[in-house]
Amino acid sequence: MTTDIQAVNERVQAESAFVERLLGEVRKVIVGQTHLLERLLMGLLTQGHILLEGVPGLAKTLSVRSFAGAVDLQFRRLQFTPDLLPADLTGTLIFHPKEGTLVPRKGPIFAQVILADEINRAPAKVQSALLEAMQERQVTIGDVTYPLPDPFLVLATQNPIEQEGTYPLPEAQVDRFMMKVIVGYPSREEEREILDRMTGEAGEPQVTRVIRPEEIVRARAVVRGVYVDDRIKDYAVNLVDATREPARHGLDLAGLVRFGASPRATLYLVLAAKAHAFIRRRGFVTPEDVKAVGPDVLRHRVLLSYEAEAEEITPEEIVRRVFDAVEVP
Repeated sequence: MTTDIQAVNERVQAESAFVERLLGEVRKVIVGQTHLLERLLMGLLTQGHILLEGVPGLAKTLSVRSFAGAVDLQFRRLQFTPDLLPADLTGTLIFHPKEGTLVPRKGPIFAQVILADEINRAPAKVQSALLEAMQERQVTIGDVTYPLPDPFLVLATQNPIEQEGTYPLPEAQVDRFMMKVIVGYPSREEEREILDRMTGEAGEPQVTRVIRPEEIVRARAVVRGVYVDDRIKDYAVNLVDATREPARHGLDLAGLVRFGASPRATLYLVLAAKAHAFIRRRGFVTPEDVKAVGPDVLRHRVLLSYEAEAEEITPEEIVRRVFDAVEVP
């Protein structure tokens, strides 16, 4: 077993060599936001879609566009609005009078990196069309089903401070996002660097391609092979179980949680931990990897009761209590 882990470790060391090169290229444009950039890379490495939440102006769109440019991926930004139709996303059939035939016209979703800006501004049918494509990685136009490109990653943004005219995502659809990442304000020093970088004589910096999509696809197989000990797997299961049956793990959350995390949370917790280990150039997962990705994987899967909301208890607080209570292997 030791020999197997050593072989995996060597393979990860070789295949993860591009990580610093890629992140370094994106940092030519993006100041700070290390947490966000690493989560974007983890999404690419695990085929996990990501929900981004933050106020306007925090470089969410710029981060995603820069990432796509550095990996040479086709990028599309879709501004969700209340009058958007599913066909505006997926495409439709166009009638050609001369031939008398219907010809499919593919929509903008046929790209490798999709930024669904303000996803909660579109009605339920549009959200459903996008999320079906996310889950099945295919789109049906007429009676023909077309596969989506590979890699295919959806980054959806939500504005936490403006809720008028929005259509909140149903919980079953939110659960399809591997992670929900909270994007915060930069520090004072970072903001000063942003000012200098974006208003200088040279103009806004641009990224150049440093790796190809094939390298991401190849690295994805290596991430899947990262070693996870049985005790780490049990730890992940216990963490998710503690959101459903807190008393079993010595937690007093009576009346605070309506619904705990789904089995999808357990899968994504381990997958994200594997990607986190890969980025750290390790061929095995440690409890620290699980702890690092845990809040992003679990925060949108814990549904609070009205009592918890009245007491201003947040999902992050519940997740923190869960991690404090569950024994670390």
